[in-house]
Formats: sequence, structure tokens, C-alpha cells
Amino acid sequence: MRAFVLFVVLSSTSLAQGTEEDWLDQWLATNRISAESLDDLRVRPESQKALTKDEVASVIDRLWSARKQVLQESRAAEMKGRVIELDDKKMPFWYKTFGDKPRGGRSLFISMHGGGGAPARVNDGQYENQKRLYEPAEGVYLVPRAPTDTWNLWHQGHIDAFFDRLITNMVVFEDVNPNRVYFMGYSAGGDGVYQLAPRMADRLAAAAMMAGHPNETTPDGLRNIGFTLHMGGRDSAYNRNNIARDWKKKLAALRKADPDGYAHEVVIHEEFGHWMKRKDAVALPWMAKFTRNPFPTKVVWKQDDVTHSRFYWLAVDSENRKARARVVGSAEGNIVTVEECGLESVDLLLSDELVNLDLPVCVFHKDKVVFKRKLKRTAATIASSLLERDDPGAVASARVTVPIKAPSTSEQY
Repeated sequence: MRAFVLFVVLSSTSLAQGTEEDWLDQWLATNRISAESLDDLRVRPESQKALTKDEVASVIDRLWSARKQVLQESRAAEMKGRVIELDDKKMPFWYKTFGDKPRGGRSLFISMHGGGGAPARVNDGQYENQKRLYEPAEGVYLVPRAPTDTWNLWHQGHIDAFFDRLITNMVVFEDVNPNRVYFMGYSAGGDGVYQLAPRMADRLAAAAMMAGHPNETTPDGLRNIGFTLHMGGRDSAYNRNNIARDWKKKLAALRKADPDGYAHEVVIHEEFGHWMKRKDAVALPWMAKFTRNPFPTKVVWKQDDVTHSRFYWLAVDSENRKARARVVGSAEGNIVTVEECGLESVDLLLSDELVNLDLPVCVFHKDKVVFKRKLKRTAATIASSLLERDDPGAVASARVTVPIKAPSTSEQY
């Protein structure tokens, strides 16, 4: 998606002495975020130095503050114009703020309009209608206008990048709490929720699907968010009503098998067709009960046809990004178990929010130890994490690639 680089080249004499705070503060005082030299930073002794847990919090705070300042400058025009442009596409957006701002920042409700494969004027009308559909008790209610007028408005590959940027912008400019972001959508917008919520769940607290169709997607990735589904019982076009009933069974089965995950509420409004007369608005206060946990103790990651490089604290390199690939990881104490993985390796993006990095981390796969070692918290890893995603709530301070294929003797830990 993005390829920002957080640091410029450091001179051979700079930041060589003093405490962790000394060298970083000196650099921040004289350098700006640029698009060069992250690789140089990663091999420098200053950024490779082991950090304490307290130092990690300080480094994240200062690096994010520096990054935020640059974002405020570089994205001011798109926020003023209410249009994001990526490659050859544009996504206009509108938003309105409700209620008093909580101490931790505002909630963000991204609401996708209906329409689809129709003339632009039809989708423009749906965009305007979506602005009036819902009002949260608190938070920013934001309606984007789909960049295209195709049937799959909201689940093409470019949407993930647009929404990722949109969330970051709202965190930076409107003081949105990155742990209180919600997706919702009606009709074709509901199609988008079905697709986007599982593959972008690690950026969400909850999601609400109204009157949509899932196409080929599955609910696997919804394990750590709240998911509510509202459907008219008579909404038979494309078999939407019966598919919603089927999802109700699927979500209930997932919850039964995994009682700590898959919080959900499915409501079939039996008397209604495609239009539910705003009865579905109860989804907003239901979603608002949920707050994201960026480092949940269990992650179920099933790639969509639009693939991602990371999901919560799991990550893969470009060669391992495979459509429909599934990885399941869990953590208890300092034991991480890769329960399921069809890949040759997987990266762990670790934080003291998940494990105690003062102690060795042991990784199991199929009852075998595939990694056991104490890991360093480093400024280089923190910088890399922010570069991969402008998400201050989900920054990793230690990272390791663990082999999943049968290791050779030399690879045993």
C-alpha cells in the first residue's frame, strides 16, 4: 500500500553518544520524515539498541508526534477539499461530528452508500441519501463517495488504501481514537461491509452490515470485533435474506466454538424488504459498545482476494501474500502458538501488550518449538511499524520471522 520512510540518513557523527532520548531528540530537532534511508537507520547502532518498556512508550510517542506533524502539513489540502486522490481515482467524503469528545478521542463511523453499477447520478444520489441515514450519539459520522460506479463499489482493491488513509486523516485532524473506528453500509454499502470488515478488522472496533450481499467472503477474520447484521426478511433479491440467515448460523457456530471471539448480533426484520425504515439504526449504539484491542490473544487471518501484508500482530512478506491463505495464531503468557498456517514462514509483530519482552518468547507450531529467544525492543522496529501503517495504537516494538516449514538441524532453536 504505502511506502513512507520515516527517517533521513544520519551522519556518521550524529547521535552517537548519550541516552536513547538524547540521540532521538537531537535527530528530531534537525530532521523531518522523508522518503529515504530507512534501511540505513535499521543498521545503525542507535536504532538497534535494546529499549526498556518505558523507553518504548517514549519513542512511540515522539515518533508519532513527529509523523503527525508532517501528515498535518502534507494532507491539509485533501482534508480542506474533502477529496482523497490515490493513483487515478478520487474519493470525495463528507462528515459531521456529534456529541462531546471523550477523553481518549472521538469515535469514527465510516458509512458506505448503496447504488452500484449505475450512472454516476444514481450513485451521487445514494451518497447524498447516506448522509441523512444515521446519527451517532457521539463521534464523527463520515460518508465517502465511492471512487467508481461499478457493481462492486466498495470491495475493489483500491478501497482498502483509501480507507486506511481516511482513518489516519481523521485520527490526525479530528482527534479520532484509532481504537474506536467502525464500518457500516447499506445495500451495495453492505456488500462492502461484508468484504472489508474481515480483511480490515485489525483497524476496527466493530462493523454493521445492512441489506447487503457477501459474495464469496467468509466471516473468519471477524473474530476480534463486534459484527452486527440487519436484513429485511423479505429482501429476496440475490437471495440476500436467506444468505443473512445462513450467516446468523455461521456466526453462532463460530461463537460457540470460540466463546471469547465473534461477538455478534444478527437481526432479521421479517416484515421488511430491502428498505428497513431505519430500524437498523440500532446498530450504531450496539457498535459503540466495542473498543478495538490491537493485540488480541488470538488472531484468525484469512486473506481475501485483496491481500494485506499484516493483520493485528501477524505479518507476511510480499512473496507470502496469497489469496485465501489462512493463519491462526494465539498467545498465552510468553508462549505463542501458530495453530494453523499454510505458509513457509510468518512474522510476529510483538509488543508488551501481548507478551513480556523482558523474557524469552517461545513459538510453537504443530507441537514443535520453531523459535525460542529473547527479543529486543528497538527504535528501528517501532519506525518500521509506523511506516507500514500510520496506526499509533498498534505499534510493534519487536519483530521476528519464524519458520513454519520443517526446520533443518541448523535451524532448530
